[in-house]
Amino acid sequence: MQQQGPVYEWSRKFYNLLIHEGIPEGLSVQLNLVLNLIVLAVVVFLLDFIFKKVVIQAFAIFSTKTKTTFDDFLVQSNFPKYIAHIVPLIFIIRMIPTVFSDFPGWGNFSMKIVDIYMTILAVWIFRSFLRSLKNFLRTKEAYKDKPLDSFVQVFLIFAWIIASIYLFTVLTEKDPIAFLTALGAASAVILLIFKDSILGFVASIQVAANDMVRIGDWITVEKYGADGDVMEINLATVKVRNFDNTITTIPTYALISDSFRNWRGMQDSGGRRIKRALYIAVSSIRYLTEEEVEDLKKIQLLASYLEHRQTDITKYNTENNADKSILLNGRNQTNMGVFRKYIDTYVKNHPAINKDMTMMVRHLPPTPQGIPLEIYVFSSDKRWVNYEHIMADIFDHIMAAVPYFDLEVYESPSSKDMKRLSQSSASIQNQ
Repeated sequence: MQQQGPVYEWSRKFYNLLIHEGIPEGLSVQLNLVLNLIVLAVVVFLLDFIFKKVVIQAFAIFSTKTKTTFDDFLVQSNFPKYIAHIVPLIFIIRMIPTVFSDFPGWGNFSMKIVDIYMTILAVWIFRSFLRSLKNFLRTKEAYKDKPLDSFVQVFLIFAWIIASIYLFTVLTEKDPIAFLTALGAASAVILLIFKDSILGFVASIQVAANDMVRIGDWITVEKYGADGDVMEINLATVKVRNFDNTITTIPTYALISDSFRNWRGMQDSGGRRIKRALYIAVSSIRYLTEEEVEDLKKIQLLASYLEHRQTDITKYNTENNADKSILLNGRNQTNMGVFRKYIDTYVKNHPAINKDMTMMVRHLPPTPQGIPLEIYVFSSDKRWVNYEHIMADIFDHIMAAVPYFDLEVYESPSSKDMKRLSQSSASIQNQ
């Protein structure tokens, strides 16, 4: 590996001096190599220090004069620092043949070390660029809720695969086809080792393509005990901040292999559903007399309805000669029916209910606990705390209104009820 030129001549100065002093040639060559390595290390250190300062400062000045924030993210991710390493690296590559001119074997070994470092540096630069791009896109409204971490990790995996193939060719001096052939032979082991990464990769693509989950979505995954907002979506996991401020980590592929609930549809709609039932004791349901109907007309929300309804019922009973000495004959109103109409009118006039969405008060099939009277409406305010307040306000009013219709809400017998019943039985026996 004989070199010519000023640099080569300069690298031989110490060798010539040692030979002139009578030092054996073999020792002179070795001492000359040591000195050249020291000088090379000092020069590379100075070059790296100087270019690092210059490049970082240049990026800082450039970023302050541009409107885009992308260059700011490049600075934050150490992109200028990695770029500054390129010049010292080029200098090393140019100097290795000269420094190791007397030791070609060591020169080849050093070039392999430099190639390894160069490959790793290239991946670092690419990684820094991807992270900067990811952080920059996070500032854009269209990409805030996209699983960018997954895509960055996928690109990095491909970058490391390419780098690994190149390093294999550098270290073994064999064709990359041999490396790929070896990978093919070990594919079963590779699939086993990288099973989660492969599943996560496929899941990330499906999640993004089908818009199943976005960052910021409220999701519920009962299998993993997750109920909260999605914080992060990457290749392997999805992080969910639960409403008790705990964090649940879910495998990404679980989003396509297991069922989960995404509340985004509710948040994007015009209201949040209120679906809750009141259980009315069957024994309290009965027909209303005309006097009771007249009394209920004092309720303003029912006055117009009862007036119109009672007129129709009276007309029908008259035309059909209904014997009203027994309430069962003809047509009648029930306290349950009037109460249901009252609730229906009340929720339709409630200012916090969305009038453009479904509003319904309905009977559900009878149960051992009574007749479920279900309120099915949508609150205009979807915020959790306000939603709970609206629902509580509606049911507070409804439960307080029950006695006005001579109805009873079902309650399981309490210890006081049992005690009162026992006392009554004892009193009867004493009599």
